[in-house]
Amino acid sequence: MAPSAPPPPPPPLSRRLVALALALAVLGSPASAARKIPASVTPISRDLYRPSDTLLSEIKALVARNPDSLTMDTVRASNKGYSAEMFVVTFNHVKKTIADGSKIKILLSFGQHGRELITSELALSLLYILTEKRKIAGVDLSSFEKILEHLVIKVVPMENFHGRKRVEAGELCDRRNGRGVDLNRNWSVDWGKKEKDYNPFEEDPGTAPFSEPEAQIMQELSKSFKPHIWVNVHSGMEALFMPYDHKNTTPDGAPSHLMRSVLENVNHRNFQDSCLVGSGGGAVGYLAHGTTTDYLYDIAKVPMPFTFEIYGDEKASTDDCFKMFNPVDKITFDRVINKWCMAFLILFEEGLRTLPDGQVVSQGALDNWVPMGGEILERTMDQKSGGENGKLEGLDLGMQELKTYFRLFMLSTFLLMFMFCSRISKNRSRESDEQSIA
Repeated sequence: MAPSAPPPPPPPLSRRLVALALALAVLGSPASAARKIPASVTPISRDLYRPSDTLLSEIKALVARNPDSLTMDTVRASNKGYSAEMFVVTFNHVKKTIADGSKIKILLSFGQHGRELITSELALSLLYILTEKRKIAGVDLSSFEKILEHLVIKVVPMENFHGRKRVEAGELCDRRNGRGVDLNRNWSVDWGKKEKDYNPFEEDPGTAPFSEPEAQIMQELSKSFKPHIWVNVHSGMEALFMPYDHKNTTPDGAPSHLMRSVLENVNHRNFQDSCLVGSGGGAVGYLAHGTTTDYLYDIAKVPMPFTFEIYGDEKASTDDCFKMFNPVDKITFDRVINKWCMAFLILFEEGLRTLPDGQVVSQGALDNWVPMGGEILERTMDQKSGGENGKLEGLDLGMQELKTYFRLFMLSTFLLMFMFCSRISKNRSRESDEQSIA
């Protein structure tokens, strides 16, 4: 009997195929306990990656050591029995208030998907560079000091804490939050649409837009802070993406050209043009619906919302998730951290140079916000720097909903008064006509 032919080589890496393979690798109850990791699967490199609690404690200590430039908010939210807590670190170089209209406001989110541990490590390293001037090999950071004076930067170092805990417990392929929802499918632009190869394990969008407390917190933060630049940081490949994710195109007009110009300059200056640049929906190979970046561009009117993909091992087996999404040796780890910290510094410089003055003062109307369920349970300050500088700006979610209801009430009252006055006017006109006839 002739030996069977060897299997064909695997096709080129596609994130959609990877997603399907990852789902098969981790099928089971979302609440399942830590499972034994097979010998063929790379475990978390504990000498490189801090446990989530340790990483957040280190960030708290960094904030405490640098009260002149750093503050931290702890924001908690809950919806239908599920709660989430998020740390938000604010960097403000020269102690001026966040409301200073001359500054560029930048919002950076890391760790939206639990399995992408490298992104939160990047957040910590970037905060060290901003405050304690940790060096990047071969780079003179003094040239960026003047740039930082014109910026206010908010950093969410670990958006998906519960999802990260699941990964640390052994579910190395899990990207979802603590109740099995993909936070990057839980926003309202094109929410809930499912492609033909839709995988509920990978892309569960939740029961409704903003059903998840983590997404609620991020929406409230983006609304109150009103950033000029937003970056959602992921891993899985190396790319610099702009809207859109839900369709294979980029926005029209001058804003789109400005975004592409910034990304191409970052790519050329820091990556020697090696990164993919373009729309997520056009470059990745599949469409994603209900993403954060598309919402922030279409609804929140953020001038420059981006998605950065900072690392991916295309040679890793599709069930070896830790290795696929995270560097596993110190040389690669350090290279990724240094390279992408530098990318952010270049982004800050490019954004400051590119954004028109009018966009720095105002990003346009904010009348399109979608009301959401749940509530912000608590907002506390871990470090105060005087006045209102450390507090999240804007009204909380409950007040926003009250304002919506109040506007509806006033509109309905106006309509009723208009109808009442019209009826009186018609009656008086009829009486006048009858009197004239008589």
